Amino acid sequence: MTQQPFSRPGAIDLGALKRPAQQPAAGAPLGAGEGSGTAAGTAAGGGSAYSVEMNRDNFQSTLEASMTAPVLLVFYSATRMPESVTMAQDLRQLSDEFEGRFLVGLVDIDAAPEIAQAMQIPSIPLVVGVIDGRPQPLLQDIVPIEELRTMLTQVSQQLTVSGLSGRHQPRRAEAAEGEDEGLDPRYAAAQEALGEGDIDKAVAEYQKLVDANPADTEAAAGLAMAKVLQRTRGVDLNAARAAAAANPDDVEAQTLCADLDLLGGHVEDAFNRLVGLIARTAGDERNVAREHLIGLFGAVGNEDPRVLKGRQALASALF
Repeated sequence: MTQQPFSRPGAIDLGALKRPAQQPAAGAPLGAGEGSGTAAGTAAGGGSAYSVEMNRDNFQSTLEASMTAPVLLVFYSATRMPESVTMAQDLRQLSDEFEGRFLVGLVDIDAAPEIAQAMQIPSIPLVVGVIDGRPQPLLQDIVPIEELRTMLTQVSQQLTVSGLSGRHQPRRAEAAEGEDEGLDPRYAAAQEALGEGDIDKAVAEYQKLVDANPADTEAAAGLAMAKVLQRTRGVDLNAARAAAAANPDDVEAQTLCADLDLLGGHVEDAFNRLVGLIARTAGDERNVAREHLIGLFGAVGNEDPRVLKGRQALASALF
């Protein structure tokens, strides 16, 4: 598909969402997608904690979520370009890997043409980043998942260095019938604090939830991640990495760098860094590194396969 420059003012034409959605005309050509067996809407298949299928009802609220952390709007069409569905699926997968660093809004332009009209998109595929309600085009080409991961890691690191450390809370995988998909209200105060950049308050709010119900795994994960943000606040990324490289057995330097690895989406690197440190140290230093690693396990989520693998590596390092 011929790519055209994507340039538009900062305001989005939300008025387009008030008009009835226009369905493709019967018998209209399906292009490359015809006969491919790829069904529209499959980009949302399988579920994700940090993605949402966009429609006119949740479009505004999803844009507002960009005040907390970036939103990636991914425009795709199974009938017009099946490859765009694959990329949408890849970004949905990466949204879970980055643990709320961004929220993916999946826009099937055949099912929701009014959103494409509001955004004035020139072509597909298209990925638009939205920060603080302001859209910025990121991609207009099909990109393999490894390149997407690298790009998002770099963007995440730049945001961290700039002091933009907010994260989205996980969305419920399935909303009850007749109930709008959204955030659990129990976490609203903590999420609002993160959106305002008040990390200390977010830690306090999550701590209240954990104290009230130690079995609340989501609150525990939120608390662990908020503490990572608290520890890395104001840290010079390059200086921290240089210090860790120069002092491989320094517990403070290595734990801080592991926090930065985690924030940058390098979850396994963070775990491996601390497992190696634990294997090389003993006594109090080993205990500090072990407790820190367990805290990072909690931030990622104990059911995550990377955590399960990390726990096995930790056991091997200890015994």
